[in-house]
Amino acid sequence: MEFRPYYLAREWLKLGHRVRIVAASESHLRHQQPNVDGNIAHESIDEIEYVWLKTPSYHGNGVGRVLNLLAFAKALFLYRKSLLSDFIPDIVIASSPHPFIIRGSKKIASHAKASLVFEVRDLWPLSLVELGGMSRWHPFVMLMQYEENYAYQCSDKIASLLPKAQEYMCSHGMSKEKFIYTPNGIVVADWKTSRSLPNETAGKIDLFRSKHDFLVGFTGTHGVANALSYLLEAAKLLKSDNVGFVLVGEGIVKNALIKYAQKNKLSNVLFLNPVEKRMIPSFLTRMDILYIGWKKQPLYRFGVSPNKLFDYMMAGKPIVHAIDAGNDLVAESGCGISCEAENPEAIAKVIMKLKDLSEDNSEAMGAKGRDYVLANHDYAVLAKKYLGAMP
Repeated sequence: MEFRPYYLAREWLKLGHRVRIVAASESHLRHQQPNVDGNIAHESIDEIEYVWLKTPSYHGNGVGRVLNLLAFAKALFLYRKSLLSDFIPDIVIASSPHPFIIRGSKKIASHAKASLVFEVRDLWPLSLVELGGMSRWHPFVMLMQYEENYAYQCSDKIASLLPKAQEYMCSHGMSKEKFIYTPNGIVVADWKTSRSLPNETAGKIDLFRSKHDFLVGFTGTHGVANALSYLLEAAKLLKSDNVGFVLVGEGIVKNALIKYAQKNKLSNVLFLNPVEKRMIPSFLTRMDILYIGWKKQPLYRFGVSPNKLFDYMMAGKPIVHAIDAGNDLVAESGCGISCEAENPEAIAKVIMKLKDLSEDNSEAMGAKGRDYVLANHDYAVLAKKYLGAMP
């Protein structure tokens, strides 16, 4: 499930607004797909209206995914009148990553005489060029660039999750006054209703804690982009410093990480299976500090807005942030120490600096992160700011 629109919609409902989310019937972001017998289906989830448009299933990032996103863009255009038959919006938000939805969204907004917002979660097609290695002259990339430029020009507002993307967007046709920064956030209520870890998981952490007096935690996808190989190299450097590393989650590089730990006899590294989202707070609060790392990617010059970081900050724990990007919320808030990305020695040094902090200083540093999130990234706050920026 794509949680950002759900969380924003839930807050807008509390403010008295009616919200409808239109989405593809097939998405890799959902563990379970909705049942759509015909071309269109309606469903209510926590009083939020969902409309599912039939799209083909797919696996991975190949041709199947391209056909899926094009099918959704086509369906949005074809069924635009049906979508408006019982719902006339004041604001239409076309949320990327891909810009092909802009044509249908523009038609819907024009018919309803509504404001059109193009929400940019990822810069496509630039991500395909800089991260995926595609040529900017590839026909698909050129088509996507044409649609992205059109989106910047025809929309009333551009809502960007990337704080430093304004100059890039202006170079592709956006007027400067259209830009608004709308980062990701956190649901504070989830921390009040968090669940305890399974007994088996909690037991493994307790046993590991008995052997290491300082724990570094990570939770989330074990993917290439998460730069966990450098964390394990740092663990190797700190084998004799009584520092333990606990990694929770799954991903395509997890087996390789486990093999590396076994090969180098890293008894100070513990791998655990994923836990439910509501259990993450319970895990984070068991750690002494938390790690988030990034690969060195030119695309990050536009900034990052990772959900994981907000969870970490909400936990009130100091954070090791290995990053080279256009923004750095850990440095801005003072809730940890940042260092160069892809640098195990630098990561190890930061870990030891945080280990040497007094208990009072460690708690004060962690509290800065929690205070920063509550003031700037609570979805209740973000939802009001979002609407306040509308024309």
